[in-house]
Amino acid sequence: MSVVKTIDQDMIAAMKARDAERLLTIRMMKTAFKNKEIEKREPLTDAEAYQILTTMIKQRRDSIEQFTKGNRPELAANEAAQIALIEEYLPKAATQEEIQALVADTIAELGANGPAPGPREMGAVMKAVQEKIKASGIRADGRTVSEAVKVQLAG
Repeated sequence: MSVVKTIDQDMIAAMKARDAERLLTIRMMKTAFKNKEIEKREPLTDAEAYQILTTMIKQRRDSIEQFTKGNRPELAANEAAQIALIEEYLPKAATQEEIQALVADTIAELGANGPAPGPREMGAVMKAVQEKIKASGIRADGRTVSEAVKVQLAG
């Protein structure tokens, strides 16, 4: 079942259960999906839905940082709860070891076709690693992947 349909069903369940916090977050996700569908004038694919959810998580992490700086722990906790709920709908996150293994494999493959990539080829390596991550159906934070690529290319 697609992510969008799953969220629709969960919204109905949250309404019946009178779970206000969950319902609020699900409605935000549905609104983001609907806005994107209107913008592109066709239904969303799962990959596009996952991208929207990932963006929502990034926004919430930025908000947590700002609320923490502004000494508003109750608002930061609310954002953290929303992140946890949004992550339920995303594929499982890759571990640090999985990311490092993917980066090492990608660098080895790129090196097999010619000279081993160095720090100057970071962009090409990042692009190849991101494609592998998408193809494997896992989820990885871009910042984490970037750090892993830097370490592998430097060492």
